[in-house]
Amino acid sequence: MSHDDINPHEPVAPEAEPADEVGTEELTEEPGAGGGAHEEAAAGLDIEPVAAVMAQALGEVEQAPDTSGLRPVGEATYGPPVDAETVQGPDNRVQITATGSYPWRVHCSLLITANDGSQWIGTGWFNGPRSIITAGHCVFIHAPGTQRHGWVRSIDVMPGRNGASLPYGRFLVPRAQLRSVHGWTSSPDHEYDYGALLLTEPKGDATGWLGFANWSDATLNAKSLNLSGYPGDKPSGTQWYHWSGVAALSARKVYYTLDTAGGQSGSGVYVFHEGGRYAVAIHAYGGSGSNSGTRINKPVFDNLKLWKG
Repeated sequence: MSHDDINPHEPVAPEAEPADEVGTEELTEEPGAGGGAHEEAAAGLDIEPVAAVMAQALGEVEQAPDTSGLRPVGEATYGPPVDAETVQGPDNRVQITATGSYPWRVHCSLLITANDGSQWIGTGWFNGPRSIITAGHCVFIHAPGTQRHGWVRSIDVMPGRNGASLPYGRFLVPRAQLRSVHGWTSSPDHEYDYGALLLTEPKGDATGWLGFANWSDATLNAKSLNLSGYPGDKPSGTQWYHWSGVAALSARKVYYTLDTAGGQSGSGVYVFHEGGRYAVAIHAYGGSGSNSGTRINKPVFDNLKLWKG
């Protein structure tokens, strides 16, 4: 089969690793607390439920690893400064300190160990009890001719991290449980830059998760976008939130003036809908005029639902 014959959204896994079994449990949708943008009604083409569980944090069971000084994982593929000028005008990001509550606890600080043993930072978010969504370059690094190239070795996941505090602990996801798509692993194509971490235990039952939706241009253009993640230009392991409108749309990308920085690659770009929060893009890139993420169109939606279980 030639490269042109392969669907770029075809899911791929590390070679010689068995596929993981993922659960099918779903929770009742509940509205979560927090968020700065007003809620708006919208009609979706495809929509997958949100879950805001009433759960207790694990408490101070351990200290977070020291990630100060580590570089954003995007630089492992693109080199510095991959995320230059991603604060659009004044920096209006808001620090989130109540990370043990919903929806902030669904966002995860990622400590990524590359194939060569180097370590990098990124962000992910729960889309189900046994799955975390992130950028493709958080799970598969493009660095041809070097030992760094390929699937990362492992990812240390810290849900709802707040600096040194880990209200939901931490857990390691090995290479065998990572997923992406052919359009990213075959070449660094920013239109297919998304991936997933599949979990052997339902960690999302404690944190809840974001829903996700495939919506039309008309619906998205009327929405306020929200993003929370773990930028590398702020104190180590702290979570920061911002909201803005849509700047532009294409079939495979969403562009926005959300303030971001390196380290937030993989964050969920989400909207409010009927009391819930639904991701419509996966943040991955900065730019001088706008930032952007991989749009959750129909093929992406289908893969996110597949990886959810």
